[in-house]
Amino acid sequence: MSNVLRLALVDPDSASRDSLKNQLLGIDLVWLEADCSRYEFFPDVVAESTPDIGVVNLDSDPDKAIRLLERMRGDHPECALLAVSSAEEGQLILRAMRAGAKEFLTLPTEIDELVAALTRLGEQKFGAMSAGGRATRTIAVAGASGGVGCTSIAVNLGCVLASNPANTVALVDLDLAIGDADVFLDAIPDYSLIDVTEEISRLDIQMLKRSLTKHSSGLYLLPRPSQLQDAAHITRDSLQRVFGLLKATFTHVVLDCSKAFTDTDIAALEFANDVLMVVQLDLPCLRNLVRLQESLDSNDSIHDKLKVVVNRVGLESGQIKMKRAKDTIGRDIYFQIPNDYRTMIEVRNNGIPLLEQAPKAPITLAMQELANRVCATEEADDQGEPTAAGQAVASSWLNFWPKAKK
Repeated sequence: MSNVLRLALVDPDSASRDSLKNQLLGIDLVWLEADCSRYEFFPDVVAESTPDIGVVNLDSDPDKAIRLLERMRGDHPECALLAVSSAEEGQLILRAMRAGAKEFLTLPTEIDELVAALTRLGEQKFGAMSAGGRATRTIAVAGASGGVGCTSIAVNLGCVLASNPANTVALVDLDLAIGDADVFLDAIPDYSLIDVTEEISRLDIQMLKRSLTKHSSGLYLLPRPSQLQDAAHITRDSLQRVFGLLKATFTHVVLDCSKAFTDTDIAALEFANDVLMVVQLDLPCLRNLVRLQESLDSNDSIHDKLKVVVNRVGLESGQIKMKRAKDTIGRDIYFQIPNDYRTMIEVRNNGIPLLEQAPKAPITLAMQELANRVCATEEADDQGEPTAAGQAVASSWLNFWPKAKK
């Protein structure tokens, strides 16, 4: 479980409740688990949804709201309470704090004030945020051209991450037209991305997990819609809600993007912590990457996250040399994955991940190191050079490829 804070809100006034909900839905730190329009029903809502924080608007009936805070303090001490009100009277604030509220905010509140209060409540509940569980890591995998292997990387990266018992990992297939992540896992899903987006307003964490297909590796899959026409109903807004719930549920989320770079793909790239751009060492692919960089680097939510991953190194002697590739694209190579066409064809056709099909193969070792690099607790240096472990793995698999140059 990640350290995203799960909230429940009670506010009998529909206008102010909607305003608060809109503010909360825009904060990555939290997931709004439930909202309620009656003070008397709120304890039952909290008992069912078990949120980390309860937000109580006092304005509709301050006396009833104060009694609710007192009851919540006795019945649900594990739920930290945030009281909000448009009133600024010191007496009301004092009553709310004595009744059990840990924080008090005056409405309307600025988003930074709300985030600061929620962060303090999270730290009170969990200690330092890192002590309550690590933050979710979201990794978007995109290809600079078709057929470069980004789905292979996304699926196997997800399986490697899921092999760690401390992780819970979800893979989302965002190639809404012809995605095939389910084929790589030999899965026949009951539900798809369209089902989750249509039901997002009613989903909680438990329902979400039941809607995903769990692979034997531990990886949870959310596949693309089965019907082509359903892709048109998946929007940026609906995806952002899905991403928020996934972030509240899993320690790692892997997003397998399409090659069309649609609005939903861009939303995924903006949401991710890391954007792995997969390329091969041929001129058309590298020229596409230069084009994409010009567009993506202008997006402040993407350009600092972009990491170039070269796939199928050693494919043939005619490949462009690594130094020339770096000069062409104007940035360092984040990671290299060796070519092993035979193994990857077996993996795809059998629907078995690399970890199970070929656990000792150089390509599997490289995939494990890629997972280590993406999730390393220590930051990579400013030049993006491989870690010592990465250099060791790269050296070991390059020995298998006589035409590849170290």
